[in-house]
Amino acid sequence: MRDVNEGAPPYAGQRATGEAIERGDDGPGVEALLARIGQAAAPAAPGTGTGPDAGTGTADAASGAGTATALFGTGTVAAGSGVAPGAAVVGAGAGAGEAASASGAAPGAAVVEADTGLGAAAAGSSAGAAMDSGVGVSSTAAAPAAVQVAPATPDADGLAAVVAAAAARFLPGGQLSPDTDFFDAGGTSVGAVELVAALEEELGVEIDLDEVFADARPSSLARRWLATADAAAALPAPSASAIPATPADTRTPAPAPTAADVTVVAPRATLTARTTGGDPSYATARPEDLDQILADLALADRLPWTGSPEPVPPRRILLTGATGFLGGHLLLDLLRHSDAHVHCLVRAADEEAATARLGEALKSHGLPWSSEVRRRVTVLPGDIGRPRLGLSDSGWNKLAHEVDSIVGVAAAVDFLRGYRSLRQSNVIGALTLAELAATGPPKPLHHISSIAVFNEVGISSMGEDDPLARVDRLVAGYDQTKWAAEVALRRARDHGLVVTAMRPGGIGGHTRTGAHNPQDLSSGLIAAFGRFRTVPAFHRLNAAPVDWVSRVAAAVVCEPDAWGFDYNLTGVPNTLDDVVRDMAFGGMHVRVQDWDEWRTDVLARLEAEPVPELGFLTRVLRSPTALKLCEATLKGPAAGDGRTAALVEALGLRPAARYDARAQLRTFERLARNGLARLPAKDDPPYLWFSETAEGAVGPAGAAADTPCSAALTLSIASMHQLVRERRVDVGGEVVCAAAHPAPLLVERGDVWVRPEEGIPQRHGMRHQLLRYRLTLRDADGGRWWLEGHKYARARRDVWRQTRALDVEIGREGEPACLAGELVVPADSYVRDQIDGIEVDPRLTGREKRAAKLTWLAWFGAEMGRGLLGPFTRAAADLLDLRPARTTSERHR
Repeated sequence: MRDVNEGAPPYAGQRATGEAIERGDDGPGVEALLARIGQAAAPAAPGTGTGPDAGTGTADAASGAGTATALFGTGTVAAGSGVAPGAAVVGAGAGAGEAASASGAAPGAAVVEADTGLGAAAAGSSAGAAMDSGVGVSSTAAAPAAVQVAPATPDADGLAAVVAAAAARFLPGGQLSPDTDFFDAGGTSVGAVELVAALEEELGVEIDLDEVFADARPSSLARRWLATADAAAALPAPSASAIPATPADTRTPAPAPTAADVTVVAPRATLTARTTGGDPSYATARPEDLDQILADLALADRLPWTGSPEPVPPRRILLTGATGFLGGHLLLDLLRHSDAHVHCLVRAADEEAATARLGEALKSHGLPWSSEVRRRVTVLPGDIGRPRLGLSDSGWNKLAHEVDSIVGVAAAVDFLRGYRSLRQSNVIGALTLAELAATGPPKPLHHISSIAVFNEVGISSMGEDDPLARVDRLVAGYDQTKWAAEVALRRARDHGLVVTAMRPGGIGGHTRTGAHNPQDLSSGLIAAFGRFRTVPAFHRLNAAPVDWVSRVAAAVVCEPDAWGFDYNLTGVPNTLDDVVRDMAFGGMHVRVQDWDEWRTDVLARLEAEPVPELGFLTRVLRSPTALKLCEATLKGPAAGDGRTAALVEALGLRPAARYDARAQLRTFERLARNGLARLPAKDDPPYLWFSETAEGAVGPAGAAADTPCSAALTLSIASMHQLVRERRVDVGGEVVCAAAHPAPLLVERGDVWVRPEEGIPQRHGMRHQLLRYRLTLRDADGGRWWLEGHKYARARRDVWRQTRALDVEIGREGEPACLAGELVVPADSYVRDQIDGIEVDPRLTGREKRAAKLTWLAWFGAEMGRGLLGPFTRAAADLLDLRPARTTSERHR
């Protein structure tokens, strides 16, 4: 599952999805793998770094290397003059920075990347400086033994090279540095699954999928896998029969090593997800992730001090994440409800590609991309995950002095990836926007956070000013990054920056267009509810339609008095009873299951009948880490939104309403069209049904009706959605008419429309349509017939008979009517069959059955009442002559 908004790599070659990569002909062979191992294990040449890409002094560009001038971003690591032989220079940064050995560096000096932060590191720093927040520090030592930062042994380097070579086969570019994150290089969740399988099958290296998502750098995977082994053992050279032959990799030629070049631990050790100690009732975060979070929070202290922005509505806004689901709707709301010009940062190689990508994204969400929209939008090619947004120094400074408000929506949204894999976009990107807000004239920063900052299992309240969750009890990387970004921006407030945090919950589909985000967890769960007709027991589902969330967020951005506060944009939460009732209203009876039972059942169904659109949900339900996120989401309390409600009322906006069946109607229809859900159809078991018998006579068209005719029908509905959208009832049964055929005519397909065409009157307004019947019949000899019937309302006293009398015409298929007459429902059977005799799906509870009956009777009674009232109202108007008085000209005319 790729990120949804703006967290993917910036290069065009890396944006292709991993699913499109053919695995058969571009993978390295056994000899090439061993060659890379030998190259990685060999001593580094003077003035070079380590790893298969050593010798250039610069790591893979996909890691986001920056310069020392950027406040936030991967910095430059240099070994200055006078470094002792074997001394280690520890660079800060999650990705690979620029590593260089200056004059005087001794041969064999090693450059080791640490995972402690970002920034520039210079040789000659004191040991005390190396402890400063883990950011922008370097350490020199007289001997290798003095280095305390996870020294890379030849075994670790060799295994990292093997993992990198294997992972490169699942990347668009076909290459991966050991210190580059697999996902940042263009990898996908599907590619990660295939990588885990390939490592186990080809090399005997068992790595848990959650470990890949936690930190997908090959060097990190190798170190963590080695740490789980019981003892070191030599890695035997794999035989040709043990590993499938693949073409040799010609991209990185290297001399073949001997078997003694590499040693690793026992090959059957398995790297699995871990938790820390402490309270056993809580799942806990990884210690290394907590260390990284603390280091990232310290980065906020490096922000410059700034003053307060001018409290006026914005005129020029920088918006990130406009190609995402919420970001695209927010862009249109900012344009609709303000006069501002919007600069959109879009990940692309150039302005032309960025403009095309933005237009395609808006159209995919059902949003306009007209000339008027383009006139008020400036598209900037860049990347939220790169230093200074990937802009040049002049572009950065121009933007800082041109915009007067910043709205940060962009984020890498992936519930499987770990903190280190997501931090560059979600945490460092937010701090980069804070730096931009403090550069030049002060600007407010409006940060789209998430209710996930409260995703601690067992948390008691989620108010707008309540304490956030304990970060050590957030186990999902996405939750951790949103927490770290919001807490870091709270520190930025202490530097004078005006920061507004808005926390959406689940973002549902648009109530009018039905546009939805297929990668949103709430949308995935709701789609699974409707498709499989089962629901896990949960407390509340904090979700709101995207059009409401976007409108409120735009109002906060444009209202200076609303700046600087925290808002929960979660709407009115749905309880389990609400969801069950809404699904039942749509004719989708759902069965409530225990969480574990529901998860097992859904996984079994998805494996038996895969749904590509729900592939991400399958991976979430298989991941122990992501399951904790689901558990916290479904079992958490209702989010408090007192400040948001007060703002909505003060600005006269539409108040929050529950995201119920009516609000979800269009979304369900689009989900069904896209294969994510399934609406009830004619072939499904009926939701509600009853009998109708009618008796009368028919005769040749235009002649007297003297041949007996009767009908025994069953009227049913598959769902209330069928009534709301189509006002149609399904019909089955048989018609007995000797004038047509001696044997009964079976109903192959039948429909009844209630007040068709809104009851438009016929024959000069004297007859109003109440019901229209259309049946396709088949006789015992295989002949096909049709029956057309109408119930009319007239301004007459026999109202009771009008609801029971049916004018019919019957004819052979493809021919005009040959028979006509009238059938009437007997008065004694009408109430017995069509009111007392209503049957409801037996799977519903007694309470749900009563609700279904009352809902049908109320709806049908209201429609019939409107139909019967129409002709009387028209007749009364004609009798009273309610036309306006004639004018003078009319009298003369």
